[in-house]
Amino acid sequence: PTGGHHGANFTAKKLFDASFFWPTIYRDAHNLVKSYDSCQRQGKIPQRDEMPKNVIQVCDIFYVWGIDFMGPFPSSRVMYKYGVTHRLATAYHPQTSRQVEVSNRSWKRILKRTVGENRASWSEKLEDALWAFKTAYKIPIWCTPYELVYGKSCHLPIEIEYKAYWALKHANFDLKTTGDHRKLQLNELNELRDKAYENSLIYKEKTKKLHDSKIKNRIFNVGDRVLLFNSRLKIFSGKLKTRWSGPFTITKVFPYGTVELSQPEVLNFKVIGHRMKNYFGGDIP
Repeated sequence: PTGGHHGANFTAKKLFDASFFWPTIYRDAHNLVKSYDSCQRQGKIPQRDEMPKNVIQVCDIFYVWGIDFMGPFPSSRVMYKYGVTHRLATAYHPQTSRQVEVSNRSWKRILKRTVGENRASWSEKLEDALWAFKTAYKIPIWCTPYELVYGKSCHLPIEIEYKAYWALKHANFDLKTTGDHRKLQLNELNELRDKAYENSLIYKEKTKKLHDSKIKNRIFNVGDRVLLFNSRLKIFSGKLKTRWSGPFTITKVFPYGTVELSQPEVLNFKVIGHRMKNYFGGDIP
């Protein structure tokens, strides 16, 4: 109780101050703190204990990604009819839907700067925020989302006043010439999308390499005992309540960092390795 549950070095220092010493004092202090049950259940997930990133490359420009935080998405007859499929990710790991989070964060940032003091008018500014987002240059694809869909840059309203007369003067109303030109534009559009796909893949691989260089190489094996981080306590936080539950036993290891956990009288379930840490010794609470 008088130790204060500090780290291994502070624990050893207190023993020195009390006139105690033995050759393996630092190693014993480290093992004691490492295996102490109460200490293992404190703190958050450090960045170095995150799992390696896995690139999710969107192949179709009209693919839609969402987070089922309100419950599972329904599979209706219309979805079956038009071949709309669900791509499932590991539960309680919203980092997987990073593309959704990045877009939502950008729209939120734009709305914060446009709604002013009247926050209730955000819905009136939403279309303008979407327009600004879709016509902004994106580094991963080296173009704007608007250009990726239509194959040309978007003319802003301020441009129309000055360029409308110029466009009419150079317009060609011959059907054959216009049709040939449109076919050429469609071919160029496919090339643009292929190039954007390659640029996005290169950008994500660079991001993955940078992220993975800053984390530890964690390996989980069948039979290991682990603690599970409860991210829901961020919503209903308790100042002194631990966010770690368990220990659980790993029964199966899947590719890309997913594992299956078991506990007595509880059904097995799958989690992402990012939310786990190894449990060392201690009595099962």
